Amino acid sequence: MKRKVVYPGTFDPITKGHLDIIERASKMYDEVIVAVAAGFHKTPFFSVEERMDMIRKVVKGLKGVTVDSYDGLLVDYLKQVKQRLVIRGLRAISDFEYEFQLALLNKKMMGDDIELIYMMPDEKYLYISSSAVKEIAIHGGNVNQFVPKYVAGMIKKRYKK
Repeated sequence: MKRKVVYPGTFDPITKGHLDIIERASKMYDEVIVAVAAGFHKTPFFSVEERMDMIRKVVKGLKGVTVDSYDGLLVDYLKQVKQRLVIRGLRAISDFEYEFQLALLNKKMMGDDIELIYMMPDEKYLYISSSAVKEIAIHGGNVNQFVPKYVAGMIKKRYKK
C-alpha cells in the first residue's frame, strides 16, 4: 500500500521553506499531494492556476509529488481524495497557536479519519513567509534568496505591472 500525504496551503507564492518541506516529505512518503487552497479569505496575489504552475515547475523532478487544488474546507478535500494524513509546516510559536486551533477544528470535523504531522523547515528558512516575500516585492526588494528562481521571475513580472 502506498503511503500518501497531503500538504495543503495557499502557497502564494511557494517559498524555499515550502519547497524544503515538500522535498523532505517526498523522501518519507510514496506520494506527496501539494494541495493549493483557493484561499479567498486571504485575497491571494496569484491565481490558483498560477500558484499550481509555479509549484509544478519547482517540484519537477521530485518523485511522487503531485499538485492539486481545492476550494472550501480541507476536511472536505481529504474526503474527496480519500486521504487522511496531512503535513503542515511550523516556523514559530505563532504558527503553532494557529495550527493547534486548526488541528482541533479538523479533528472535531473528521475524528480519527485525520492525522496531522508537523514539520519545521530547515532553520535557514524559518523566518520566510509568503506574506513577507510579497511585502518585499511590493517595495521593490529582491526576493531571490527567499523563493525558487522561477518563482522570483514570476513575482518580478507581476510587480512590474
